[in-house]
Amino acid sequence: MEMRTTSKSPITTKLPTTTAMAKSAPPLRYPHPGEILQTEFLEPLGVTQYRLAMDLKIPHSRVTAIIHGRRCITPDTALRLSRYFGTTAEFWIGLQQEFDLRKARAESGMDIESQVKPLTV
Repeated sequence: MEMRTTSKSPITTKLPTTTAMAKSAPPLRYPHPGEILQTEFLEPLGVTQYRLAMDLKIPHSRVTAIIHGRRCITPDTALRLSRYFGTTAEFWIGLQQEFDLRKARAESGMDIESQVKPLTV
């Protein structure tokens, strides 16, 4: 079943139904916490990576590595980010844990399912 939608354009487009989209759409990519830091905090607030590093009293290389997804957000960094941006450390740790878990599922989820059998009592 297809839905028809129109716009101000005289051209009618056909969109797949939600069910068809769900079946054919690839899983959504979960962004690294560094990407969220860059796009949701630094850019809107006009804060540079260098300024963030200086204000947090951490090496600039740590901020750069986090932004580029080469380094995880540690509890220490989470505490510093939460203080600086007025969020919670749990927010930053949660972003990192969710990213790590999704990455692990994507990389070895099927292997684990085939290798590890559920406990039967």
